[in-house]
Order: sequence, then C-alpha cells, then structure tokens
Amino acid sequence: MKQDRSYLFVPGDRPERFDKAVASGAHAVILDLEDAVAPERKDLAREAMAAWLRGTSARVILRVNSLDTAWHAPDLALLALPAVRGVMLPKAQDAAALAALAARLRPDQALIPLVESVAGWFAAESLARVPGVLRLAFGSVDFNSDSGIQGDGEELNLVRSQLVLVSRLAGVQPPIDGVSLAIDDAQALEADTRRSRRFGFGAKLCIHPKQVVGVNAAFLPSAAELQWARRVIEAVQAGGLGAIAVDGKLVDKPVLLLAQAMVAEMDAAAAPGGKPAQ
Repeated sequence: MKQDRSYLFVPGDRPERFDKAVASGAHAVILDLEDAVAPERKDLAREAMAAWLRGTSARVILRVNSLDTAWHAPDLALLALPAVRGVMLPKAQDAAALAALAARLRPDQALIPLVESVAGWFAAESLARVPGVLRLAFGSVDFNSDSGIQGDGEELNLVRSQLVLVSRLAGVQPPIDGVSLAIDDAQALEADTRRSRRFGFGAKLCIHPKQVVGVNAAFLPSAAELQWARRVIEAVQAGGLGAIAVDGKLVDKPVLLLAQAMVAEMDAAAAPGGKPAQ
C-alpha cells in the first residue's frame, strides 16, 4: 500500500488557501483548527471549514483542538462530513481517551495521534496500539518546549528512534516526522527529510506549500541509491544469491529485498497517478 509522504498544514481560518493546498502536490492536507488559529477565531474557522468541506471533492485530515479545551467537542462535529478522511489529535498521551475518539470515526477514517510532550512519548506504544490509529506524528517543536531539550538534530535522536521502533512493534505505518521551520532553505529541508528517512520515518509534516516538492523527492531513493539497487538486482539475476558481492559488500536476502523495495518505490512514483491524492 502506497503511503503518504508529505502532510501539509493549512490554517483553518484561511479558506482561500484550502484549494491551493490540495493542488500543491501534498499527499495529505491537514486543515488546522489548533495552533494555526487564534482563540477568538476558532468558531469562524470551524464555520469556514464546514462550508468548504461540504462543497469539495477532496478528502482531507483535520487537526482538532486538544481534549482539554472547550473547542474539542465542536471540532468533532466536522468529522461527520464525507470529505474528512482522518483526524489528527494534538498533545496525545492518553490511550483510553484516544480509543474513545477512535470509536467515533467511520471505518474509512484514520486517526493520527500527535506526540508532542514527554508524557506522550512515554505513552507512544500504547497510543500506536489503539485500533484505528494509522500512524504516529512527531510534534518536535512542542516536544522541545515541553522537554527542555534544545535543538532538533542529534539531541532528538533517541526520541525519533523510539517513535519508529514502537510504530513497527505496534504494526502501524512508519511515523510522520516534525516540521522544518526554514521555509526558503531547500538544502536544509532536504537534509532534514533525508534524516527522517534514514531514521525510519515514513513522512514529514509541512508548514508551507514550498516544502512539499522537496519532501516528496527526499523520501525517494537518491540517484546513487537507485543505481546501487539496480546493480544488486542485476547481480542476483545473473548469479543467484550466495557468494555475490556488489561494490565489495556481500549481497544476501535482506540486501536484495532492500534493493527491490527501492526500485519498486521509484517505479511507483514514476507511474501515472503515482502521487497519492487527497
């Protein structure tokens, strides 16, 4: 099953941006009722989103307000609309509360808990095991604020690795990594996304349409990786598994599977309709 790689946030009180976000090439669009919307504009945003959702042919994800706010219950009323294909819950850290939310969803709707606190990180495995959860998402900026950790690089290596491992253990899709705050720095975005891929993340949150193309591209195998994968496959086809070396390294079954997965992923992306739609 093809997985979404880019998740683009759009402020819920900016309906003029909704269609542009859908057309951006993002694999998933998240209409945001939480951090992107000031308290005094929450009701206005909800009304604007409801009107747009009733008229669109797209299917989007909603980031609702957290469970401990007065806005949470009104936000959930939007989940009844057919255009809503999933919900992202911020500050997720209570598996029982998450399960109660999951029970309200339709079979075709997914649940994405946003892990952005120390308590949420320690509860990540139980969150991932809640029926209906598609994958976890990492709110790295808020996590830094809550934890006191300064920096988004090696300072968060342990945190990132654990989210990937508990996702694998729970049998859900690889998690979504946090945002890159540099909107106009393509090199930094590529480096951030390549790091996400190396750590085992399957997607990345985006805060601007400019980031979408770079994120989508960086999750695909690089030219060098693809060349290596094709050499591995050709070597196995010529001589079979066994005492075969490519670039001086032994090729065994896991290496072959990795090479085949890289080629298949690139072929899928290049095929007509290869970019997932909303």
